[in-house]
Amino acid sequence: MDNNYMSEWKKGSIRIGAPTNLLAAATAFIPVIWLCMTYDCWPDINLVLSGWAMVALSFGAFYVVEPISYYAALGLTGTYLSFLSGNIGNMRVPVAALALEATDSKPGTLQAEVASTMAICGSIITNLAFTTLAALVGAAVVAVLPVFISDALTKYAAGAIFGGTFGNFAVKYPKVAVFSLFATLAVKLLINPPAWVLIVFAVFGSLAVARLFYQMDKKKAAAK
Repeated sequence: MDNNYMSEWKKGSIRIGAPTNLLAAATAFIPVIWLCMTYDCWPDINLVLSGWAMVALSFGAFYVVEPISYYAALGLTGTYLSFLSGNIGNMRVPVAALALEATDSKPGTLQAEVASTMAICGSIITNLAFTTLAALVGAAVVAVLPVFISDALTKYAAGAIFGGTFGNFAVKYPKVAVFSLFATLAVKLLINPPAWVLIVFAVFGSLAVARLFYQMDKKKAAAK
């Protein structure tokens, strides 16, 4: 029964999510096209490709890393919603992870899909409301805050959010968390690769270690 519901859920998500995200990607070019048509300032294609290549070299790894690394918390529908609305790492992943924790949902199940989707929808509405409010009065509020508070908000807020999310999963999977933290730190200190290389190592290394521990636990259970 659950498998049937899950299959229908995924079909509906793909049917709505894929064209919606593609439409958003296409409509993102409308302002640029309007400016180019209005002021007759079409850039040379070689310049466009060069600019895209520079961006791809810097952020191309995230095209693969982010969907894979976030999928366990977001689920299929949550992934579509999150990449459409943005603020994935600092907003959507934490609320989805907390929703799974609060509902005791196992990633990959229909319950997890529903829980993460509802949490992400709530975060999008809340985010939209407070972003609008921040755009109207945020600058005035930040201006009257003490310097150490405004510096903390701008420099350490994202790190605190990611740290809290890591701690939440570390409690459930301590062995994988130890590898993710110390192996990545060792690579950073010994080799100091570019950030995207470090992220790829952390994500896929953690997946490999998690798979290894899963197989070991499975063999132990079979032996008993």
